[in-house]
Amino acid sequence: MNFQQLRSIREAARRGYNLTEVANALFTSQPGVSRQIRELEDELGVVIFERNGKRLTGLTEPGKGILKIVDRLLVEAENLQQASLEYAGKKTGTLSIAATHTQARYALPRAVQSFRESFPDVRIALQQSAPDHIAEWVLSGKADIGIATEGLSQFPDLVSFPCYRWSHLIVVPDGHPLLQHSPIRLEDLALYPLITYDVGFTGRGHIDAAFVHAGVTPDIVLTAMDSDVIKQYVSLGMGVGLVASMAFDHGRDKGLRAVEASHLFAPNVTRLAVRRGAYLRSYAYHFIEQFAPELTRAVVDQALQVASDQAA
Repeated sequence: MNFQQLRSIREAARRGYNLTEVANALFTSQPGVSRQIRELEDELGVVIFERNGKRLTGLTEPGKGILKIVDRLLVEAENLQQASLEYAGKKTGTLSIAATHTQARYALPRAVQSFRESFPDVRIALQQSAPDHIAEWVLSGKADIGIATEGLSQFPDLVSFPCYRWSHLIVVPDGHPLLQHSPIRLEDLALYPLITYDVGFTGRGHIDAAFVHAGVTPDIVLTAMDSDVIKQYVSLGMGVGLVASMAFDHGRDKGLRAVEASHLFAPNVTRLAVRRGAYLRSYAYHFIEQFAPELTRAVVDQALQVASDQAA
């Protein structure tokens, strides 16, 4: 038994049993992946994957149990590497943070700047994507920490923490007719083309839910992942923007006006997530507390312990 065999098993399950994708992820060949899986099955005397000819189609019942053990073994192997660096007293390494565009642009800079002052020899790898991708990166170990508004609490192998609440703003050019309405209603918004976030990003679910509940059909003409992109198209007169409250700066966003929309859309919660069972370096705890001061090392450790006990 070796780690390459275990990684082949884990990646096959993660990548929908597509051995070409598994081979690419592990920097090997498809026949090599097939051989690793077969060798482990032969050694264990158990068929892990269901097959249709040579193609993997799913996990057998024994395979489902074995996959859980494989996951734990690989997590602990990665933890061992991190712990050895920590116990050796090394203050170097890389902290990988996956976040949505809005979080990376507006919520993270202060925490990142403070972190760099405390750990100048630690590199920061900041990755930006959709919440589902962020969760996948944290689960796979590609990212140490994930930060997003939607989705992170839905993954049982992630331990997520609420960090702060925020609401949406309505953004329009100076002099827009909507500025004459007080308060602005959903029916008023529906009279204009709307520009907001892609589905799954930055509280978009609450925007859609509000219109559905009110029986109002919005005219969403353009969506984007990035708040600055939304504001740019609003400034061109293409529509009314709906953006996160932290994404608007009255001093910087010249020519635009922002109107509070907390009476229209449900509040949102930004969450921070780490992988259940992961070993966090001391500098990871430091960053988490810089981002959300209430998330002390004791709080994070307690949540990780509870999650581990529940999984046992």
